[in-house]
Amino acid sequence: MLHASPAVSVPRIATPRLLLRELRPADFDDYAENLLDPTATTHLSPVKTRRDAWKVFTSMAGTWMLHGTGWWGVELVETGKLAGSVGLFFREDAIDAEIGWIIYRSHWGKGYASEAAVAALAHGLQTLRRPRVVAHIDAGNAASIRVSEKIGMCYDRDVDFGDQRVGLYVASAPG
Repeated sequence: MLHASPAVSVPRIATPRLLLRELRPADFDDYAENLLDPTATTHLSPVKTRRDAWKVFTSMAGTWMLHGTGWWGVELVETGKLAGSVGLFFREDAIDAEIGWIIYRSHWGKGYASEAAVAALAHGLQTLRRPRVVAHIDAGNAASIRVSEKIGMCYDRDVDFGDQRVGLYVASAPG
């Protein structure tokens, strides 16, 4: 007998310009377009097809059911348009929560990544009371390193991440 999964509520978080909210099927076309753009995804694992993009998109949404954390859509309050996504999530073998952000190329340079990441980080450290939140960032990804520093994360050390070495950036709860 099949049982329905319990309803999972994705918390909504408002910032002055953004609404962090659940991902929706209607968000997928813009998400896939961005994920298939080689310029926008230089520092991400390669995705070659819309089907691959769908797998990533649905896994981002599904982490809420597994851990009570996951990826939000980053919606512009002024227009209702999606500008990207920000996540607070757990990898399969992780102790620490991880934060990540993907802002669509047409919205780069407007501070949306930092604004969304500040809200997601605060949710992790204050609301969920995680002792620390980490980010894995490729040394060549200067934009993400700047975002991590703007939101109060500090470089800790280089770590193995899949088949590459990346910087581990850490934010710890006060006290």
